[in-house]
Amino acid sequence: MPNLRLADLTAEIEANVRRALREDIGSGDITAQLIPAERLAKATIITRDAAVIAGTAWVDAVFLQLDPRVAVHWQVRDGERVKPNQVLFHLEGPARSLLTGERVILNLIGRLSGIATATAAVVRAVEGTGVAVKDTRKTTPGLRLLEKYAVACGGGVNHRSGLYDAVLIKDNHIGVAGSITAAVGRARSSLGRRFPVQVEVDTLEQLDEALECGVSSVLLDNMTPDQLRTAVKMVGHRCQTEASGGITLTNVRAIAETGVDSISLGWLTHSARSLDIGLDID
Repeated sequence: MPNLRLADLTAEIEANVRRALREDIGSGDITAQLIPAERLAKATIITRDAAVIAGTAWVDAVFLQLDPRVAVHWQVRDGERVKPNQVLFHLEGPARSLLTGERVILNLIGRLSGIATATAAVVRAVEGTGVAVKDTRKTTPGLRLLEKYAVACGGGVNHRSGLYDAVLIKDNHIGVAGSITAAVGRARSSLGRRFPVQVEVDTLEQLDEALECGVSSVLLDNMTPDQLRTAVKMVGHRCQTEASGGITLTNVRAIAETGVDSISLGWLTHSARSLDIGLDID
């Protein structure tokens, strides 16, 4: 699938923000009511970490829904690298609204920037190898498209969005179907050539069977660098090769140098640390 773009996410952003505001505010911000309604304020938002930024549109959407009188003055854009203590944006408007929206905006931009930053670290680690860094479906329920967008901001490549846009035959599918040949055959008979078919293999014997089936891609699961090099030679240029399983920042360069086309990492979205961001009222 092509990488997600903001233009494709307008409805998703509005829905994400609506849920986040409803979750945090509920029937009303009872603490912010202590502040006089007419009081105006300014705030500065900084990052305490070196990072790659993602999520600016979600911040804008928070105040469009919460209080359009709040002005957001951006100093950075999505995909930009920032240094510790760098100003990300300024806010100006009713003090109550700044305080009410604070946690939601910090949660959103912190989470997305954390994913973008983790992705960028992997992309840097494999620089020069030509390997694509991909995400997976191991995302926070209900937040998949935001998190995949953040991966794209970090220089990664979006894998399939869900179960509906590509066929990935994994070990459990093979077990139920009886064999790789049977599983691929059923996919082809029911779907034709409308979708690419990828098969997960964890042995060279399984790889040979998948190649005989003429699959679009093979997912080489939990293989050592030596096994991956052998697998890449077996494949030649007959299909795409993707390495996955047990890949960290420590070993990702060695994996990339085996000649695989791509590497997928679930931890980019399920375990990335949120960016440490602070908001201070001026």
